[in-house]
Amino acid sequence: MHCTQCGQAGDGRFCGGCGATLVALDCPSCSAPTPMGRRFCGECGSALQRAGRALAGAVPGGSPSPDNRAAWWVAGALLVVLLAVGGWSLLSDSNSAGTAFGPMPGPQPGALGPAPNIDLTSMTPREAADRLFDRVMGALAQRDTMEVINFLPMAIDAYEIARPLDLDGLFHLSLLQRAGMRYEEALATAQEALDEDPDHLLNLSAAAEAARELGRDDLAEQYFGHFLEVWDVESVRTDREEYQEHAPLMPSLLTDATEFMQGRGP
Repeated sequence: MHCTQCGQAGDGRFCGGCGATLVALDCPSCSAPTPMGRRFCGECGSALQRAGRALAGAVPGGSPSPDNRAAWWVAGALLVVLLAVGGWSLLSDSNSAGTAFGPMPGPQPGALGPAPNIDLTSMTPREAADRLFDRVMGALAQRDTMEVINFLPMAIDAYEIARPLDLDGLFHLSLLQRAGMRYEEALATAQEALDEDPDHLLNLSAAAEAARELGRDDLAEQYFGHFLEVWDVESVRTDREEYQEHAPLMPSLLTDATEFMQGRGP
């Protein structure tokens, strides 16, 4: 059997190369019929491969999967983490989510509605990932814990499916991983971007914040220190579209880096 999306040979229900379904199946989350060659359910937006694993882990008598179990205990702390660390307090204003992270999908704040208003099947993998990222950020802005639980794992999976990612995509993925308290992964993702461009402000901040969460303040100091060293040159670059897209966030990142370095002493 060959995948209809990438052509890789495989068996079972999912392609080992791109994650698309190799057979028609019912969505494990909402039971909607899903034709072969899909990565996401067209009805509820669930990432089909992740949804199947999560539900399998919740079968009575079985052991919950780590991702499924973590999603629930993370939810209560998730908003505190993002609103208190790294300047994310700007998300407490529902209007700032659309400004900092792009337009919200579907209905605007106050009426996010159910997942069906996101038709992921009509998008490229990166478009789907970005749309889910916006959804998570909008839910955080509204402190909608259940919305975050529903969409955070999907958003992380979507960016992994959309690889290779540009620097902005890696920043988004690192942020989502940190939101899920997957700090080692968040640090590795940000470092992946910095291996390509060591001066990238968004990923320097993301790496520093992940290092702080891991208790590695010496490493965070390296990232924050370099952030401040290159700020004057980097922050005015007009060829960095992601800096413009995240413009409301940039001053908060500068404040975080400055305060951290001041706290480290001379």
